Amino acid sequence: MKYLIIFLGFIFSSFAHAQELNCAITINRDQIQGTVEKQVIDQMQKSIFEFMNNKKWTNETFTSQEKIDCSILIILKSKADPDVYSASIQVQSERPIYKTSIRTPVFNYEDDNFEFKFQQFTTLDFNENSFQNNLTSVLAYYAYVILAVDYDSFASLGGTPYWQKAQNIVNNAQSASEKGWRSSETNKNRYWLVENTLQPVFLGIRNCMYQYNMNGLDIMWEKPEEGRANILLALDLLKPVYVTRPASFNMQLFFNAKVDELVNIFKGGLPEEKTKAVETLMYVDPSRTTKYLKIQG
Repeated sequence: MKYLIIFLGFIFSSFAHAQELNCAITINRDQIQGTVEKQVIDQMQKSIFEFMNNKKWTNETFTSQEKIDCSILIILKSKADPDVYSASIQVQSERPIYKTSIRTPVFNYEDDNFEFKFQQFTTLDFNENSFQNNLTSVLAYYAYVILAVDYDSFASLGGTPYWQKAQNIVNNAQSASEKGWRSSETNKNRYWLVENTLQPVFLGIRNCMYQYNMNGLDIMWEKPEEGRANILLALDLLKPVYVTRPASFNMQLFFNAKVDELVNIFKGGLPEEKTKAVETLMYVDPSRTTKYLKIQG
């Protein structure tokens, strides 16, 4: 009995202190094979895995089942100086659909401006109040973005505290030599992702994310027709955003995650739903018109 109590206590303690992310890490070194030892890459992958999954990112209590499923793919492109890598980083995350085993994508972005220094056997340190290095700042930034998008999908504007934490990382990185942090570089980077998100003009995207998931996908297991109808209503929230900011970076990111899912959802709809869905989607996301026409095919 004593050992049973100890065992159960360990299990419940593990649940109570479980971290927030269940983040798979993949590092592709095909483009620089022969210049980097395999053990260095293995250590890099291990260190990044531990940084993302073992760090406590919030003050909330997550059970193991509540962890956010996400993934990071780092493609190493070159190694200019000792221990300095030029790479891209693709970040994806998903959330569960209520009462199903299905997960829906909520974030999908490939960031091409990722230069960092990594030395084997060094600890990855991060301080949210200062910029220490580009590797941990980028990783922490996307950890907070993953959390922010997830919270936005479960509660109206629920991710705001984590968007603000991501913005704080951006602010601390303004004097960094690496790219991706400044407004002047491009209109599609880490700076603009969070800056746009927190502006009132883009609230329609966040409200759509909430309505789409909570009132659409989460009830489709029981009421598929009502779920599809609510998703159509959610998409209408994107129209004012498109009018004000056509082809915006943030709108592109929303559809990067949702485009294939939307096609599959409305393929099973009634004829009038298909027509309305295609009209709406072609209006707010015209660059993917060819995909949306498959809804009617």
